[in-house]
Amino acid sequence: MSTQSKIGILFGQENTFPQAFVDRVNEKQSQFPAEFVSIDQVEQSVPTDYAVIIDRISQDVPFYKAFLKNAALTGTAVVNNPFWWSADEKFFNNALAVQLGVPVPKTILLPSKDRPDDTNHNSFRNLQHMDWDRIFNHIGFPAFMKPHAGGGWKSVYKVDNPDQMFKAYDETAQLVMLYQEAIDFTDYFRCYCIGGKDVRIMPYEPRNPHHLRYAAEMQTTGDAGKKLLATMTDYVLKLNHGLGYDFNTVEFAVRDGIPIAIDFCNPAPDADVNSVGQENFEWVVEAAANMAIDRAKKAKKGEDNLTWGTFVRNSVTHHPPAPAPPKEPKAPKEEPKKEPKGEKPKKAEKEDVKPEKPKKGKK
Repeated sequence: MSTQSKIGILFGQENTFPQAFVDRVNEKQSQFPAEFVSIDQVEQSVPTDYAVIIDRISQDVPFYKAFLKNAALTGTAVVNNPFWWSADEKFFNNALAVQLGVPVPKTILLPSKDRPDDTNHNSFRNLQHMDWDRIFNHIGFPAFMKPHAGGGWKSVYKVDNPDQMFKAYDETAQLVMLYQEAIDFTDYFRCYCIGGKDVRIMPYEPRNPHHLRYAAEMQTTGDAGKKLLATMTDYVLKLNHGLGYDFNTVEFAVRDGIPIAIDFCNPAPDADVNSVGQENFEWVVEAAANMAIDRAKKAKKGEDNLTWGTFVRNSVTHHPPAPAPPKEPKAPKEEPKKEPKGEKPKKAEKEDVKPEKPKKGKK
């Protein structure tokens, strides 16, 4: 019989983060021993020995995804939620971000250039011909094309004119693509979000070679820099609460001082010390270990211990996602009313909020 007393990590080709995570969890406590997940026979509705599993690989291994769904059904807190991860994709992410009040690039969904297997022209009788001139006028140039589901910068194209766009489109075969406005940015950031509360904002340069992308510095300084950091933190939490991810990254391109969310469907984000750098690596190992231990302590055996985002929870209770509240116009000044003698008007207490000093990203 399962005791569900362990913390496990399920991973593939990465080397540095899994061992560091296991070591850190075991250094911090002994109630829930941490280890690499070991899978033998997987039988329907039979629980595992794990209170928590950190999933870093199931997007590439369908067998693991089925194993994790069975584990979640029988009480394991799987990070990230395997049911939601299976359903999620980048186009939906953007649509939800709009409803949450988070700026995103203008984006059009394109049907696959080649027909999916086992379909013919009759399968697409509901699909009209694309009005390319209208699309180009709406999105503009340059633009990006990328798969609506996936990651790792695979099949991503930057196009500067219609000819380049059609040439790239011809190479995408059966991939459903996003056609997206390119953002001319002055700052770019990648942000970890762990446990829906811990946020690490890292300057990032996506145009650099992979191992040098975190070798960047924040360009916005002073009060504008503090405001930018606060806004990004707010957006990161909104997006991850909406989507229900416990371990994710959000990327922002900053244009005219406004952080625009570019990519925030990264449920198994890069955490290798050789790319993110020692300081960021130390932060993510510590935050992930703390999150896993907390989830293990709170897990209820045999129950649903998954994180569900506000989109799903609000859908169940028939409440739409709450958009960002609009700024209220300032009320016109009124003449002060005379108070009765012997009474002095009370002064409103002013909350003393000091901005937290932002941390610089590692050079």
